[in-house]
Amino acid sequence: MTTPHHLEHYLCNKWVPSIKLAKDSTALLHAVHGNAVARLNEDLVDIESAMHFARTVGNVNLRNLTFQERGRMLKALALHLHSKKETFYEISWATGATRNDSWIDIEGGIGNLFSYASLRKQFGDTPFALDGFGIPLSKEGSFVGHHILVPKQGVAIHINAFNFPIWGMLEKVAVNWLAGVPAIVKPASATSFLTEAVVREIIASNILPAGAIQLICGPARNLLDHVDERDIVTFTGSAETGRKLKALPRIIENSVPFNMEADSLNSSILGPQVEPGDVEFNLFVKEVRKEMTVKCGQKCTAIRRVFVPKHLMEPVQDALIAALKKTTIGDPQREGVRMGALVNQAQKEEVLLKIAELESEASCVYRDQSAPVGATNESGAFLGPTLLRMDTPLDAVRCHEVEAFGPVSTLMPYNDLGEAIELANLGKGSLCCSFVSHNQDNVRDFVLNAAPMHGRILVLDRDCSNESTGHGSPLPLLVHGGPGRAGGGEEMGGMRGVHHYMQRTAIQGSPTMVGAITESYQPGGQQVEANPHLFQQHFEDLQIGHTVTTAKHTVTEADIVNFANVSGDHFYAHVDETSLEGTIFTGRVAHGYYLLSKAAGLFVDPKKGPVLLNYGVESARFTKPVYPGATVGVKLTVKEKIAQEKRSPEDVSKGIVKFYVEMQDETGESVAIATILTMVKMRNQEV
Repeated sequence: MTTPHHLEHYLCNKWVPSIKLAKDSTALLHAVHGNAVARLNEDLVDIESAMHFARTVGNVNLRNLTFQERGRMLKALALHLHSKKETFYEISWATGATRNDSWIDIEGGIGNLFSYASLRKQFGDTPFALDGFGIPLSKEGSFVGHHILVPKQGVAIHINAFNFPIWGMLEKVAVNWLAGVPAIVKPASATSFLTEAVVREIIASNILPAGAIQLICGPARNLLDHVDERDIVTFTGSAETGRKLKALPRIIENSVPFNMEADSLNSSILGPQVEPGDVEFNLFVKEVRKEMTVKCGQKCTAIRRVFVPKHLMEPVQDALIAALKKTTIGDPQREGVRMGALVNQAQKEEVLLKIAELESEASCVYRDQSAPVGATNESGAFLGPTLLRMDTPLDAVRCHEVEAFGPVSTLMPYNDLGEAIELANLGKGSLCCSFVSHNQDNVRDFVLNAAPMHGRILVLDRDCSNESTGHGSPLPLLVHGGPGRAGGGEEMGGMRGVHHYMQRTAIQGSPTMVGAITESYQPGGQQVEANPHLFQQHFEDLQIGHTVTTAKHTVTEADIVNFANVSGDHFYAHVDETSLEGTIFTGRVAHGYYLLSKAAGLFVDPKKGPVLLNYGVESARFTKPVYPGATVGVKLTVKEKIAQEKRSPEDVSKGIVKFYVEMQDETGESVAIATILTMVKMRNQEV
């Protein structure tokens, strides 16, 4: 038998071995066979030095990178970890997880890195981000405001749960790294050997800058003793522990953002119009069975409460028990096994205690007590699916408050949709729920009335079932969290999650000065006439605020008629002057899209140059009617630049340039405003 690996911390850019003897450390046991797979470092950790290193080295290294550079870093790391995934699968067997269970943890976690790498495309090529648009603050336009988001200058501390040792880490660090903030990760002890293995690969890859990640394996009771106003804390675990940490003096005194994702009584509701034999009935049973057995029910999103129309209690109970009986429990490496073990014996005992609490008001209608395949109940932390039943749920207390964090659910009836909503909301705040129905009216009523008490709602029916990710799958670009008991926080959520690690600051000043700060042209700011024409300049040479002022064009009635014929747009305001009574128009008006097209005709330099193509229109507004006889001209101004990486060695080095387009009439008033995107070649093709 191999000697158990002694886990190490990774602090201040080096691995820190334990200085204590093996006999003084804690053994972490194989969930299936009971042998020691690792030993836990019990040494006290120098948190103060780790925090200082994160702030002065890791934070500086990350915050000086642009969003594009950080995103490419995440992509490279995701590819590296994906190439090592089989190593992680091999270690994951010891957690009691099946291959499918581990897929969620391993490839789901790596998928978060890929998702946030792609999210970089929604940010600029700067170390900071802009929130919204510029805001005029004065009549003449010389005083404007904007909101800017800059990386916080501290460290993100992640205190994670045992059930997803890889996903739980990667779904958080992907977000703080893209925001430009380093992390200190504290995994739960029970499965920290798997987290450590992933961090070792992250460090070995040499993709991240120094200080971007540090790891603490083992007790760290002083972890939050040194946080201050620069830092962010996230916690995943029990609500009781989370509340204690959230109330620590350092957290309160320094107003440290504390994001908590706690245990919750999630539910699944079968719609009142569904009957046995319907597609939705079968989907409902399948989803509940899956959530009870995947990861042995050790998911913060697992279905704990099952609500069905009162007259369907017996059919649902029978169908669910029949489905659960098909689940083979045992060593996940044995052929045919579909459900493994709980993470350890301590967790099994905890779940059994919670079941006993639930059984004080609910009755057990099914419990799988079969012998595990390829293992024993003595060596492994096995616990079969357990289905409870409570027939008077409005009288229940424990069924809406006690969570058995394992393969345990309670079946309960409801009389009408209003009661179903009331019961779902009795969880006092849940991470998620699912409503299974094909009836749009029922779905709408349920969602609008249950949403205030839930972080996420899955509406499952025949139309989405083939591609639905299921009740328990948080997605990187959607928020993961919930109100009330669930912790009141949000994780991931795409750009929302990135903003959590940044400071939003309002800036005020002249359009020129605000543009200089934001590296984005602000309307009303200084415009410098470009020479040569902007379409003849390479990406590197274009400067924010440089402008082309075009020749002018007098709009004629023939222009309007011709555009109507070419485009097929014969809207009455453009072609029928006799229909204008009662409208805002005083005569035949030019098409807005004619103005946009004419603007392009005026500002485009037709000669071949560095501009490769028009990439799209980000925004367009038509601000004043244009009638025949009006004379219009355009100012084309460089608004923003975003460099792109080469997709292959043969690819052309290029970037995206956003141009601010303003068309004015002879009075100097704007008639159309747009932001267009072009792809522009770089001068240096070695980049």
